Amino acid sequence: MLKTLTQQVALVEAELLALLEQRFAAQMTLLCSIPGIGRKTAGMLLLFAGGFTHFDNYRQVIALAGLSPREHTSGTSIRGKVRITKMGGGLIRGKLFMCSFSAKKTNAACAALFDRLVAKGKNKKLALIAVCNKLLKQAFAIVKSGVPYQADFSSKLAPTA
Repeated sequence: MLKTLTQQVALVEAELLALLEQRFAAQMTLLCSIPGIGRKTAGMLLLFAGGFTHFDNYRQVIALAGLSPREHTSGTSIRGKVRITKMGGGLIRGKLFMCSFSAKKTNAACAALFDRLVAKGKNKKLALIAVCNKLLKQAFAIVKSGVPYQADFSSKLAPTA
């Protein structure tokens, strides 16, 4: 019975992925160009964010995913730890967290961010959450711009020194 159910789940997942690749063909190829994001995560991101069409900036996507930081303070005496809100999609948060492990090895920008935070003395889990945010920012920017991931990208808006 378990074997049959597992096979049925695999068939449904494959069919869903095929339907997503038909509906969001361009966005799927763009998202899969990001090192650390695979086909399943790209499909989940597109389902979760609705193809990124309803959002004006990446902060809205991060808040919807529940990855935005929340500080617990009150006056001058209470200074709690900064945590993530966890008020959004737990499923996409979990997928992005698992993707952050491979992204810190293959994605140059994510690796630099992770190494910089760990060198500052931050917790490794906190650094991985920052990598999740970075992946979400990259996904939003790439889908909105329509340009595939470029490892050596430098913004034309940022001043070069």
